[in-house]
Amino acid sequence: QVKLVESGGGLVQAGGSLRLSCAASGRIFTIDVAGWYRQAPGKQRELVAAIISGGSINYVDSVKGRFTISRDNAKNTVYLQMNSLKPEDTAVYYCAASVRRWVSDSVQDYWGQGTQVTVSS
Repeated sequence: QVKLVESGGGLVQAGGSLRLSCAASGRIFTIDVAGWYRQAPGKQRELVAAIISGGSINYVDSVKGRFTISRDNAKNTVYLQMNSLKPEDTAVYYCAASVRRWVSDSVQDYWGQGTQVTVSS
């Protein structure tokens, strides 16, 4: 079983920064895709940023230039550096990963439990 654990959320004033971490544990051969999603109250969950094993990175337009996703393959950890935070960034942030547990495994998706990010104005 693969487990994802997020950390780093909290309360910050507008313009501040937070760094989210997502540590994957368990039987992991590769993490093909890792991403951060967020869900604000009354809104649908949206993809914020994703990083693919080959290095490709995608961001939702609203965070481009402010957020940076990165990964440490040796630690099976993905990070989301969030700068210039705005009140509209307030949401529960979820880590997700598409994982192969061994070389011939099919890709399976896993989710973390979520971490709250609150940006005050």
